[in-house]
Amino acid sequence: MFFLLGGDKKKKDRQPGRSENIERVKEIFQSGRFPVVTTQCLDDNRRVGRVLGLVACRGYDSEQTFFGMAARAVNKGAHAIIGYQENVAFHPDGSKFFTCYGTAVQCETPPPQRRALPEYPESA
Repeated sequence: MFFLLGGDKKKKDRQPGRSENIERVKEIFQSGRFPVVTTQCLDDNRRVGRVLGLVACRGYDSEQTFFGMAARAVNKGAHAIIGYQENVAFHPDGSKFFTCYGTAVQCETPPPQRRALPEYPESA
């Protein structure tokens, strides 16, 4: 009966981030346009406007796992990931299994900078 529900299928052949465009996300991250921070807030110029939820990815390659997580956030429409954490499990055979997760968020647009009016000297 268990096999009828799909419980016997192995997920071993799934690669993290396979359906996401990892190369595009890697370029966005490396250019500094997609921040991933361990804190619960971003820098002073950007505030969290909407929380989209938890994004996570697991795998045997740390880079693929990290960018798989970031790709899932980008696919949800996120502008950043806050509260980023990662875990590494060491197996007796010497392999490592990585888990990366964080909260995908959309940022509020910063308020427009108001420029002060130039001061004119008073006429005498």
